[in-house]
Amino acid sequence: MTDFVSSWNTDSFLTCPVGPLGLIAMPGTEEIGEKVNNWLKKWRDHAEESEPGDMRTSPGMERQDFLINVTCPRFGNGEGKGMIKESIRGYDIYILSDPGAYNVTYEMFGQRIPMSPDEHFANLKRIIAAMSGKAKRVSVIMPMLYEGRQHRRASRESLDCAMALQELIGMGVSNIITFDAHDPRVQNAIPNAGFESVMPSYQIFKALLRNDKTLRIDKEHMMIVSPDEGAIDRNIFYASVLGLDMGLFYKRRDYTRVVNGRNPIVAHEYLGDSVEGKDVFVADDMISSGESIIDLAKELKKRKANRIFAGCTFALFTNGLESYEKAYRDGLIDRVISTNLTYRNPELAKTEWFVEADMSKYISYIIATLNHDRSLSMLLNPYDRIHALIKRYNNEQKEAGMRLV
Repeated sequence: MTDFVSSWNTDSFLTCPVGPLGLIAMPGTEEIGEKVNNWLKKWRDHAEESEPGDMRTSPGMERQDFLINVTCPRFGNGEGKGMIKESIRGYDIYILSDPGAYNVTYEMFGQRIPMSPDEHFANLKRIIAAMSGKAKRVSVIMPMLYEGRQHRRASRESLDCAMALQELIGMGVSNIITFDAHDPRVQNAIPNAGFESVMPSYQIFKALLRNDKTLRIDKEHMMIVSPDEGAIDRNIFYASVLGLDMGLFYKRRDYTRVVNGRNPIVAHEYLGDSVEGKDVFVADDMISSGESIIDLAKELKKRKANRIFAGCTFALFTNGLESYEKAYRDGLIDRVISTNLTYRNPELAKTEWFVEADMSKYISYIIATLNHDRSLSMLLNPYDRIHALIKRYNNEQKEAGMRLV
């Protein structure tokens, strides 16, 4: 447990918590919620090892675990309610919510209905309402921000994400934590509230290096390529911290037509140095249908790129996995690296080309830090950790080379 703690002043965590820590895993987040809970319990039992605050002596820490028992039952006509099965008075509550968990279903008029993002958000509000103001503080951890793709108004459109954030703050939520918001400027809708858009850059690249020991991270053998202008910031970060060159694709769209809710892409235009013979890492916030990444891979292969690695925060694959299976077999895509921050198709874990980055430990650090009212600055800036990761990786490569000799 040295990923973050080694770079912290652990003495600063010897503080009293805001209140007894309570963790609520909304329907669809049970798996990652249990992992986060296990990390918190480990720190409580072995606080002297990691010291994110001595949880064992904090009020309310005699609990067997930190998970709060909640449920969101439905009536036969689809109406629902939120119920909290134990006292949360005076607690510092953290609610995990995944609006993309389409595996959660309910019965309405005798039919099984998959829950949409709207219904997940409604359940979140029900649980907050069920608290009746008894919790000392409420924070929402929503890795994939509800309606995050509808973050700005282009014409006569609704501003769903901004309205949702304002609604949560109006209900008494103090902090909203999300990961890789489609556009973090949406926080301007709630200027007086806590909002953090956390980038999982370190965890994604760490998962890649653990999976592939043949990468050579230098300008002669590797490049970063941004799939579009919207992803340029995260790719500039990777290029800067890794010391690599960067290229950029921009999408020419047909703005006279709308297909499946968006203007179709006419062509991908490339700007940047040659990718010939180099491994390419492409970072984006999500893979939705996945068509644009495959198109991008084809364009890179036309330019004689070597292996192509796609890193994303959310692997949705709304059109299924068949196209990526074919792209892998055809040699277009080498690996897709993504997190477990939202629901993934169970078949995804069985593929040869998918690598998962577990984010439960990182979320646990965020919760423990906020519970002790400490700054998140060290957690939100992965620059030093990525540098240390690359240094360890390069040393391992040198040692492996020496053993071969």
